[in-house]
Amino acid sequence: MRLILTGLIFAGGLMYLMLGIGFLLDPASSGADFGISANGEQGLSSIRADMTAFFIVAAGSMMIGAWRRNGDLLLVAAALFAIALIGRIVSVVVDGGYDGAFMPMTVEAVSVAVLLYASRVLPHRIG
Repeated sequence: MRLILTGLIFAGGLMYLMLGIGFLLDPASSGADFGISANGEQGLSSIRADMTAFFIVAAGSMMIGAWRRNGDLLLVAAALFAIALIGRIVSVVVDGGYDGAFMPMTVEAVSVAVLLYASRVLPHRIG
């Protein structure tokens, strides 16, 4: 079970890494896939910086945590996705929903659940 969980997290980390690289190399196109449009160079810079950071930090903590079988590192990605999920829930309540709103929420919720479970199953490193 641990091997399957480790492989699943590593594969998810690779997917998020590809998303992060996509935002770094082509923020306009990647942003459009997420419903984000840039307002000039400043907007492109913000999308490139913030979305790349989000996905690459999440991917890095997932991949390194899975590779080293370190449950503590998985909590970083779990926190990022949990905060993103909370933001989406608030947005649905305040701004209203849109077609396809529940797909990214489902991906984030599943990511949080798997990462929290794995953080308990995989060993924790002290020091």
